[in-house]
Amino acid sequence: MNTPELLAPAGTPAHLETAFAYGADAVYAGQPRYSLRVRNNSFKDVAALGAGIKRAHSLGKSFYLVSNIAPHNDKVRTYLRDLEPALALQPDALIMSDPGLIMLVREKWPDQPIHLSVQANAVNWATVEFWRRQGISRVILSRELALDEIREIRERVPGMELEVFVHGALCMAYSGRCLLSGYMNHRDANQGACTNACRWNYKEVQYNHDQTGDLIATSAGNSAQEVEPREILLEEPNRPGGFIPAYEDEHGTYIMNSKDLRAVQHVSELVKMGVHSLKIEGRTKSTYYVARTTQVYRRAINDALQGKSFDMGLMDQLEALSNRGYTEGFLRRHPPKEYQSYEQGSSSLGTQQVVGAIKENDGRWLTIEVKNRFAPGDPLELITPAGNIRFAAAAMETLNGSKVDYAPGSGHTVRIPRPEGTPANLDFSYLTRLFHTEV
Repeated sequence: MNTPELLAPAGTPAHLETAFAYGADAVYAGQPRYSLRVRNNSFKDVAALGAGIKRAHSLGKSFYLVSNIAPHNDKVRTYLRDLEPALALQPDALIMSDPGLIMLVREKWPDQPIHLSVQANAVNWATVEFWRRQGISRVILSRELALDEIREIRERVPGMELEVFVHGALCMAYSGRCLLSGYMNHRDANQGACTNACRWNYKEVQYNHDQTGDLIATSAGNSAQEVEPREILLEEPNRPGGFIPAYEDEHGTYIMNSKDLRAVQHVSELVKMGVHSLKIEGRTKSTYYVARTTQVYRRAINDALQGKSFDMGLMDQLEALSNRGYTEGFLRRHPPKEYQSYEQGSSSLGTQQVVGAIKENDGRWLTIEVKNRFAPGDPLELITPAGNIRFAAAAMETLNGSKVDYAPGSGHTVRIPRPEGTPANLDFSYLTRLFHTEV
């Protein structure tokens, strides 16, 4: 059976270290100017990239450089100049989408491995075969594919490596080709500056007309007044009878807000059909997110390779993360209401909350850098690369030994007794508080 790669996001060096600690085989990161992640991207210079690539290779892991911008002429002009020092660092592959840039790279560096980005929207076997003939070594398939379509591509183009997204945010547009953010506030998603305008809450505002007939607001919207939840039925004039439901409450209306992808239940199927890489989205998410998702998908892959039946508990573990509601996307064809969240725009907290990062383990006490409030007696879970432990702290004190009743929140440091079974190495470990759970 094929052993797939587990590919995790690395927006910063800390994300890279966390991903590898929890079992990732490879990470991906990009130069802000030429990838679709301008925000929260620490790999802004060659030195940072070089350190990341060197660290990955020292661990026997892979580092893929994302270069999937939809470039205008000014970026084409500077592209090869800026890419040359990055390629000298020997990333394991470039992730690209633009045919013009691919052509330029192939001409200048014919031996450089290139992976076709999901932004290229490969949705059929003929497209995958076309890119194979252009010398592309791997295609990251579009998120809009069903399992049987992925299987057919695998069978028809056996000479191409395939990569599939299994977890993370979904886009309301076709694998990211969206103009909404650029239209709403002039930050182009296809240039890496998406503001997720599709997930904003849109409120009804009272208005009048000015002398030219333009609309002018006469109120600040419904947020300042009590609003009864209501249902709205939309109809497109050219499609009478083609109704679209929308729901509005005191928070607003969300008509394009996609749920988050969770496909851990399909890992075994993807492994069996020979997918080469399973990918987690989230270069702007927290290191805790990277730790938890990598840990769960590593377990799912290992279980599949050992022929074990799927553990439903893995889905529950992912519920611990804040999310916008989960869906398996297009892997099995669902009607739109199953993968869009029309009633909620913000993330739910999940079943757990990160309350701290482990800073020291002296054998008796755990020193916690506090992130959120927690207290002795709260149901807690210690998240470590070696496994997780549920417990309740019997006591809590400051670093000078003074007893405290609770940890107030971010900016504080406390100590709690080390729970039984705690591994010696607690690098990249976190403490979470469980909601409505008995230890």
